[in-house]
Amino acid sequence: MLQNQRNASRSRDRKGWRVAWFFVVPFLFFYCSFLVYPAIQVAYLSLTNSDIAGQGRFVGISNYVELAHDGDFWASVWHTIYFILLTVVPNTLVGFFFALLVVRLKRLRLAVLSAFFLPYVLPVSVVTTTALWLLDANFGIISYVFGAQTAYFADPTWAMPGVAVVTIWWTVGFNMLLFIAGLHNIPVDLYEAASLDGANAVKRFFFITCPLIWPVTSLVLVLQLILQFKIFDQVYLLTLGGPYNSTMVVLLYMYREAFQQNRGGYAATVAIALVLVIVVVSALQFRLLNVRRTK
Repeated sequence: MLQNQRNASRSRDRKGWRVAWFFVVPFLFFYCSFLVYPAIQVAYLSLTNSDIAGQGRFVGISNYVELAHDGDFWASVWHTIYFILLTVVPNTLVGFFFALLVVRLKRLRLAVLSAFFLPYVLPVSVVTTTALWLLDANFGIISYVFGAQTAYFADPTWAMPGVAVVTIWWTVGFNMLLFIAGLHNIPVDLYEAASLDGANAVKRFFFITCPLIWPVTSLVLVLQLILQFKIFDQVYLLTLGGPYNSTMVVLLYMYREAFQQNRGGYAATVAIALVLVIVVVSALQFRLLNVRRTK
């Protein structure tokens, strides 16, 4: 009797494993085919002097040695970091601020939320074209309202801040939704108990809202850091890396090396370096945010 029960249990386990593999194998196939295998190929390509078609010979770490001494590459790294400083924290704060406003609305909440989220669902080409119209030095609405005929995307000083403002306007809606979800998960009883204890609105915000919304804040910061490290579309469509390479970010530099200079192996080296930087910086940021959360 006991042996029959064991056999039946083993049969159920085998059947469960077969069902699990039935669902897992398709994912593994596509994951390995479209992510793991291309990643391995890019890593190998970075060790060659191949052109964009992948034709070349093995040169070892020569590309990495050249990259370490490439002034244009390090300039693109600085431009990327500058863009991150202009967007990650400001975008998070703006999203949090708008989320607080929307949560407190009694009327037209859906309309206001839709107005803020609408840019996020638009293609980047539509967003950048709209920005070019609004910020045009001669016919733009911004120039007309403020009376300043400034060619923002043609000025080395204002080009990167202009791209940052467009990016924040485009993506802040997603951050706002995450913060709204986090604010709704804070128990109302905590605010009521604090009010009964004499805590005013400022104390409730700093001692209840801020600590309990921190997990969402850390998530938004990590996501923003990864996304802004991979900035390409807005810069390509707004400035093409100009003026005077003042907005030449890493991905745009990689694009130039691959498709304009026909250096596929060197562009792959830039890609590997960028991935390593994103992994290291994201891990450090996540660790720091978790330390802040546990305190």
